[in-house]
Amino acid sequence: MSRPRPPRTPVPRSRSGAYGRHHPRTGTEPATAQSALRLRLLLTAVFLPLFVAATVGFAVWAARSGPGDSPGSGVLTGLAVGCGVLALVAALDGMVVLRRMRRERGSPGR
Repeated sequence: MSRPRPPRTPVPRSRSGAYGRHHPRTGTEPATAQSALRLRLLLTAVFLPLFVAATVGFAVWAARSGPGDSPGSGVLTGLAVGCGVLALVAALDGMVVLRRMRRERGSPGR
């Protein structure tokens, strides 16, 4: 049996990260330093499809390469894996950015 959740209230930008600010500032960054969430979302929208396409392209190229071809299938597989990792990082960053933006607006959801 689950209890209904209370409505979410917007979280101030200074507390929108995973942990917020628990300790006093010790660095030289400005007190109002913020991550450019819209820019990060734009970069995710541009580079995620690019990395996915590169992953598929390198994987297909590696599968079709013969034993004497240059570059070899090992290099192409490595490039496919590298692009896949970058695509995963871009996807995770996009999810974090969307969650933080939702949380700042006070929208319901996870």
